[in-house]
Amino acid sequence: MPFALYLLGLAVFAQGTSEFMLSGLVSDIARDLDVSIPAAGHLTSAFAVGMVVGAPLMAVLSRRFSRRSALLVFLITFLLVHVVGALTPSFAVLLATRVVGALANAGFLAVALVTAVGMVEPNAKGRATSALLGGVTLACVAGVPAGALLGEVWGWRSAFWAVALISVPAVFAIARAVPAGAPDAEGPSALGELRALRAPRLLVTLLLGALVNGATFCTFTYLAPLVTNVMELGSGWVPGVLALFGIGSFIGVTVGGRVADVRPLPLLAFGSLTLLTGWVLFAVTAGNPVVAVVLVLVQGALSFGVGSTLISQALYAATDAPHLAGGFATAAFNVGAAVGPWLGGLAISAGLGYRSPLWVSAALVALALAVGVRRVSRVTVGAP
Repeated sequence: MPFALYLLGLAVFAQGTSEFMLSGLVSDIARDLDVSIPAAGHLTSAFAVGMVVGAPLMAVLSRRFSRRSALLVFLITFLLVHVVGALTPSFAVLLATRVVGALANAGFLAVALVTAVGMVEPNAKGRATSALLGGVTLACVAGVPAGALLGEVWGWRSAFWAVALISVPAVFAIARAVPAGAPDAEGPSALGELRALRAPRLLVTLLLGALVNGATFCTFTYLAPLVTNVMELGSGWVPGVLALFGIGSFIGVTVGGRVADVRPLPLLAFGSLTLLTGWVLFAVTAGNPVVAVVLVLVQGALSFGVGSTLISQALYAATDAPHLAGGFATAAFNVGAAVGPWLGGLAISAGLGYRSPLWVSAALVALALAVGVRRVSRVTVGAP
């Protein structure tokens, strides 16, 4: 894999840390800003909504600029809003910074996905996607637990400062390592790419990705109160459990990247069935801390293994939309990241307890399996 691809992964690490770190900070933010835990959980949904809206929009706007220029504008904007978020005493302002930061993150990831697959051979999209998303998994392994630890010691604002500081070397690295180039003048128009994105195979793949990612974020957003209230472990366990989820996600992305280019359908079928079984088992045994901690690792691996494979399959299915494919893949997956925490928050607010997001995650994966089976059946019998 080209070295510049890993530098893009450094920026994705900072952005992934920001997107996921609220899992360990929800309780502290709620207490400090005097809002409920479900309301604080909506910060994750707000970020995801910004990603949904921003990914296709920023992908279209970035066509006017070279990829390096677009990446730098998005990353610097992302850095600055985290400084504002670290300083504000207002929940409303913090919510707004999450939306603006998400728009910048969405634009960056949309351009980075297209840039990454453009650096490798046409049959290596899975490995390129895996290398880029390695930044996200490293955020789960190191960034998110470190953010939770910072929040435990110095308060949640210190985690926002840390994300801003991590972004600084990424800015300089991209400025030096990513070729300047010029705006892409060739290829289909924006309208032509939008028409190509209506292909049934692509639409189903994006829907499956949204459902699987929704299941992941539904539980991950409320993992901290799940650890302390259901597993009955102390708050000091939260960073370690988050790190364990991240280790699992790194394993999942790494294995998925190696298999996705050669045997994607068996991976998706077996992985999705096992993922559903894991969420159900997690929901049933969450009160047993030993079993639950093991399942955190397993579900992290399965969620990201299946999720990263679906991203690469979306890029394979969108070859006629070379500029917008990354944006729409990003948007679809963040539909899940918005809906998942919202559904989990509704379940908690309804008095179903902190175990309920696990059941919601299981339901979302079950729905994904039903959609996937229906699509395969239609293709088998020759339906359009």
